[in-house]
Amino acid sequence: MDRNMETDNLEMRLQALESRIYGERRNKSGKPIKCVESLIRIQAGLTNTANKRERVKILHKKIEDLLKYLDPQFTDHITVPDTMKLEFILAEEDVLLSQAALLEQVSNMQPLLDSTYIRDVPEHATKLQRLSQIHIKEQDQTEAQSQEVKKLFEEYNKMMFLLSKQFTHWDETLRKLEEAKGIRPVE
Repeated sequence: MDRNMETDNLEMRLQALESRIYGERRNKSGKPIKCVESLIRIQAGLTNTANKRERVKILHKKIEDLLKYLDPQFTDHITVPDTMKLEFILAEEDVLLSQAALLEQVSNMQPLLDSTYIRDVPEHATKLQRLSQIHIKEQDQTEAQSQEVKKLFEEYNKMMFLLSKQFTHWDETLRKLEEAKGIRPVE
């Protein structure tokens, strides 16, 4: 029952699709054009054409050979004999041995890599990120505070310079007045 409903549903969808594609066109006998019939006709035509052409027949027979020849490893297999491959390996013996030693060293350190310290790195990374942000914020605040202190020192130095200048002026005026009255001897 379900298969009949599915088949009917599929046929209805196909008819809707055909009506969208072909509209109201009909074939020579007056029946609506079917997509499946068109596809079967096209496939039969291509098969007939392929069977008529000798080159296409040969090509169909040789597709597996073509795929094998197009494989990049096939050209390496043909062009590089086994003795050359052996020479390549022997020439790279030192590099291969050093790589093997490094791999053995990594495998010996595997327990360290599996330790809780390494597994907790993501958690520590988030904490470190937060601390880094706090550090940057405090650096900015320190820079602002340093600028403020520098500004205050400049104001202080300016004020001290003006006061020193004023006191020097008053001292000079007082000395002149004392000399004029004779209270203080001239130096």
